[in-house]
Amino acid sequence: MGLFSKFRKGLKKTRDEGITAQMDEVIETYDEICDELFEELEEVLIMGDVGMTTAERIIGDLKLKIENDKISDVRAVRETLKDIVAGVVWGGSYLKIRTKPSVILVIGVNGVGKTTTIGKLALRLKNMGRSVILGAADTFRAAAIEQLQVWAERADVPIIKHAEGSDPAAVVYDTIQAGKARGSDVIIIDTAGRLHNKKNLMDELNKISRVIDRELPGASRETLLVLDATTGQNAVNQAKDFKEAAGITGIILTKLDGTARGGVVLAINNELDVPVKFVGVGEQIDDLQPFDADAFASALFDIKPTHDDDENIAEFITGVEE
Repeated sequence: MGLFSKFRKGLKKTRDEGITAQMDEVIETYDEICDELFEELEEVLIMGDVGMTTAERIIGDLKLKIENDKISDVRAVRETLKDIVAGVVWGGSYLKIRTKPSVILVIGVNGVGKTTTIGKLALRLKNMGRSVILGAADTFRAAAIEQLQVWAERADVPIIKHAEGSDPAAVVYDTIQAGKARGSDVIIIDTAGRLHNKKNLMDELNKISRVIDRELPGASRETLLVLDATTGQNAVNQAKDFKEAAGITGIILTKLDGTARGGVVLAINNELDVPVKFVGVGEQIDDLQPFDADAFASALFDIKPTHDDDENIAEFITGVEE
């Protein structure tokens, strides 16, 4: 199944129950393009977890494109919206893992699917021929260590772990040493993502960063935040807090297939200026997919992508910058 097909399946609830269905309903009630149409579409976007700032931008761009392209047929509004949305969810989403080893720090609050995501990401990289080692540095929950062990076994990659309550930076140090000794291509670190005290979180991540800087100077590094798409605008607010505390380089959005709130992708891209790098569109181990703006927008509006003739759009996209 190609990327467009997976996105199309994963966004079914958003199309059938969320902003897509509601926008279609609005467009179908008008015989001509007018200000009232734009106002209703903006309201749908705001209510659909896109947020006011992003909704205003989308409708502003829509008005401008319709005027510049001299569009008069109301039926063309839908495809024009698709083009606007593809522009809002900009690119730059590839993982930058140029050095050997490279480091990926993964953060996120309990329940968002962080550990599962790490396992899926490890398997994706392994299937691309990259050797991966995991570090269980979320040491404040014994369950986090145990869950990561399970996923390490599923992905068949090694894991470095200490006892519950150990110093996370010590786990990172040992994982780096093991990664260097084994010639690993990528080191993936599971870190604590508690938000009740941003200072403690920042101090902990800074300590981990100092260990990485000292032991792997110049190494490629990604700090990825895992968010639960089903939480809608709460995910956007959570991401703002983490961006301030941790300097995230990208976002992995999970459970996109289980929500009608797919519009949150637009708000994250537009308001945070941080790319969505991967999305979870199912429960299977291979259902973590690299994010592609055209595939996403095309699947959201159920319009066949412009740059491919079949549903296997962007099969070549790996999510990793080569």
